[in-house]
Amino acid sequence: MKNKTLSIKVILQLVIVLIILPLLPIFITWRWNWWEAWTLAVILFLGFIIGRYLATRKHPGILAERASSFQNKEAKAWDKFLAPMMALGGLFVPLIAGLDNRFDWSAEPFSLPIKITALIVLLLAYVFSSWTMIENAYFSGTVRIQTERGHTVCNSGPYRYVRHPGYVGAIWSYLAMPIILDSNWAFIPVVLLLVISIIRTKLEDQTLQAELPGYRDYASKVKFRLFPGIW
Repeated sequence: MKNKTLSIKVILQLVIVLIILPLLPIFITWRWNWWEAWTLAVILFLGFIIGRYLATRKHPGILAERASSFQNKEAKAWDKFLAPMMALGGLFVPLIAGLDNRFDWSAEPFSLPIKITALIVLLLAYVFSSWTMIENAYFSGTVRIQTERGHTVCNSGPYRYVRHPGYVGAIWSYLAMPIILDSNWAFIPVVLLLVISIIRTKLEDQTLQAELPGYRDYASKVKFRLFPGIW
């Protein structure tokens, strides 16, 4: 019964991530010729599928870990609140962008060169995030020390430059989406997501330094959490 419940939750998560989230602006506006929204949907869909396919080829247990991460009792108490907040916030960006376009809240659309730049940023953000997952076998959806999986420090790939590259990819993708979808109002949930990302990064880093063997030494070599030269 427990496995059946988990499977239903996984299916619902996939429906949200692969169908509802990418196509939400189109469903809200019913603008089926909205090329920017379709381009965004394709990037979100393929980015999710390809990234996880490559990650699971290298680390077969990573998808099972991520699928059950929100139900894991070992997840830190603060992350049981922050992780769902980030997931919900990620849904609000296309939601508000869709409503913005339906009711014409934003006065002027972004220029085509700016949109193309945002699309390139989004693509690079997804590549960077996928690279992070491919390198780190312990890239979970919630913060916990995965002792049952032999959790060790990852210091390869993007982890050579910043300690939390997964958040870097997420932040840049959040910033790109409102521009692609011509929505100034969608920057409101983006700002909230940035605040949550920074708070979560700090708490996660403190947890790893306190509980994961070797992480303090790694942190002494890779100085910055998110922004090279800044923080």
